[in-house]
Amino acid sequence: MGPEGHGRQEVLRPPLPPCLLLILSLAAGGFGGKAAADQLYKYQDEDGNWIFSDRPPEDGRSAETRDLATGASTPVVHVRHSVAGRSIRFLAENEFHAPVEVILAFDGIAGVEYPPPAAELRWTVPPRESLALLSLGVLGNVEAPEVAYRYEYLIGSPDARHAPERPYRIPYALATAYRVTQAYPDTATHRTPDSRHAVDFAMPVGTNIFAARGGTVFAVASRNYRGGLDTTRHGAGANVVQILHDDGTFAVYAHLNRSSIRVRPGDRVSRGEYIADSGNTGFSTGPHLHFAVIRNVGMRLESVPVLFEGRNATSVVPATGQVLTAY
Repeated sequence: MGPEGHGRQEVLRPPLPPCLLLILSLAAGGFGGKAAADQLYKYQDEDGNWIFSDRPPEDGRSAETRDLATGASTPVVHVRHSVAGRSIRFLAENEFHAPVEVILAFDGIAGVEYPPPAAELRWTVPPRESLALLSLGVLGNVEAPEVAYRYEYLIGSPDARHAPERPYRIPYALATAYRVTQAYPDTATHRTPDSRHAVDFAMPVGTNIFAARGGTVFAVASRNYRGGLDTTRHGAGANVVQILHDDGTFAVYAHLNRSSIRVRPGDRVSRGEYIADSGNTGFSTGPHLHFAVIRNVGMRLESVPVLFEGRNATSVVPATGQVLTAY
C-alpha cells in the first residue's frame, strides 16, 4: 500500500464585511499525527510469542519499554483569505513537517480582478510555514463582489529528485534475513503509481523495523489493529510511518504493528534507527513490511526504484522470492 489522500468537502461562509462574500470549498488530504508520550511493554511469553501491552508483565519478567505516539491529531493545510482595504489576500498554512504542493482554483469571480492569465496557481509551501499566495483587487465601486474558490494539496515538493548518497539500509536488524514477497516488476497488489516500486518483506509480527535512510518524520498512524483483504474494512487501516529525506523524496513504512511506533512527527531520525515493529494492519495478505520511496511529480505521487546495501557495501536490486540479509 502507499499513502493516500483523505479528503473532505464543505462550504464555509466566514464573517466578512457586508460588501464582500467569499465561498470556500476545500479538498484536502494527508496522513499524520502529533502525540503525547505513553509506554508499550514488549516481552515474550512461555511459548516464545511476542506480547505487546500497556502494562508490565504480571510475573515480573523483564520487558522492553518504548515510548509511543498516542492521542494523534492529523495535520492539515489551510488556505485562508483576508480582506485588506479593497483587496482579497490568500494565504496557505502548512501544518506538516514536510513541504506540500497547493493548487488554487476559482469557480466564480464577480466584481474582483482575475488572476493574471499566464499565472499557474500552484505553489510549494515549506514545512510548518505560511505562504502568501496572491492578492486580488476589488473592481471600481463594486459593493458586493463574490469569489468562489477551492484548493487541493499533496505532500511533497514537485522539485524533489531521488538522489540517495548510498544504497538504502535493509530496514530490519543487521544479520537477519527475510524473503521479498513482492518487488517490481511484479505488481500483484502494487498497481498504483505510488506503490509500483514498493518492496514487501514477509516477517513475523513484532519484528523490529529500522530507518532505511535518515530524515524527518512527518506522518504517523499508530492506532489501527485490523488487517485483511477486505478493502472496505482494511484498505485505509494500515499503521504507517512516513519519513522525509533531504532530497525531497519520502519513505513509507506500512502495515506496522498496533501501538508499536516510537517516532513522532517532527522527529529527526538517523539511518538504522529503530522506528517501529512490523505487523499485519490494513490491506494485507499476511504479516509483512511494505517499504516504498515516493516523490511528488506534480500533484501526483510516484514510487521510485530503490537499491539496498548488501555485503561489502554492494548494491542489491530487490526481486520477488529473494532472501535479503541486512548489512
